[in-house]
Amino acid sequence: MSWINRVRKAIPFIAKKETTVETLWHKCPSCAEMIFIKEWEDNLSVCPRCDHHGRIGPSERFEHILDAGFILLPTPHVQEDPLKFRDSKRYPDRIKAARASTGDQDALINARGAIDDVPLVMGVQNFAYMGGSMGMGVGAAFIQGVNEAIAHKCPYVIFTAAGGARMQEGILSLMQMPRSTVAIQKLHAAGLPYIVVLTDPTTGGVTASYAMLGDIQIAEPNALIGFAGQRVIESTIREKLPDGFQRAEYLLEHGMLDMVVHRSELRDTLARVIGYLAPRAAA
Repeated sequence: MSWINRVRKAIPFIAKKETTVETLWHKCPSCAEMIFIKEWEDNLSVCPRCDHHGRIGPSERFEHILDAGFILLPTPHVQEDPLKFRDSKRYPDRIKAARASTGDQDALINARGAIDDVPLVMGVQNFAYMGGSMGMGVGAAFIQGVNEAIAHKCPYVIFTAAGGARMQEGILSLMQMPRSTVAIQKLHAAGLPYIVVLTDPTTGGVTASYAMLGDIQIAEPNALIGFAGQRVIESTIREKLPDGFQRAEYLLEHGMLDMVVHRSELRDTLARVIGYLAPRAAA
């Protein structure tokens, strides 16, 4: 045995960070262009070639939109697995896997902070957490965000991203639709703005409730927004739907949105909108 092999075996194993294609490059799902991960992250997860807006989670949203020093609100505690649901996996196992992969307790996270020193409460749905699905935890977090906004007399801004209601909670997940609607009415009764930013994708029961009840409806470019899927609609009405159907630009043209805003301009746009809707808070 050579001396170098003896030395190598004598040194304790030290784990090294592996450099692979996955850690260096990101493949744009729209144009298939290979982009340096650093360039992708510096560009807010927007493709510099085709302008495709990638999906991002709560931590990235808060860092991008809010001033430094924002406060994350604790995730409300709700009963987990109330129906003892099981499909190919037990529901508690799916929850554990989602928490391990995202680091979030549920699919909606709230923070209290400011944009250009104008206070607000902001909620962000994480599509990576079980498709951002709406269950009792999301409903409780939404109500928490509204109550926090009322307590501090500031707007509530929510970034939606969801596949709809969480099937593992059955009718209990559907009950979050009227609960969130009543919470929005409380916000309006307090004279406070409710602003919705729809991101890709926002569908199902979330679209049928709090995602479409904003005083101002904003969307990111090319975001998928709808209730039922396009194939389901086409098979039901037996007609071919137009190109771009259920995309943000189509909805803007047909009056369902107020504006479509590039991610890089969202912070300034929200600051301006909040200034219009809550002038006393902005003063």
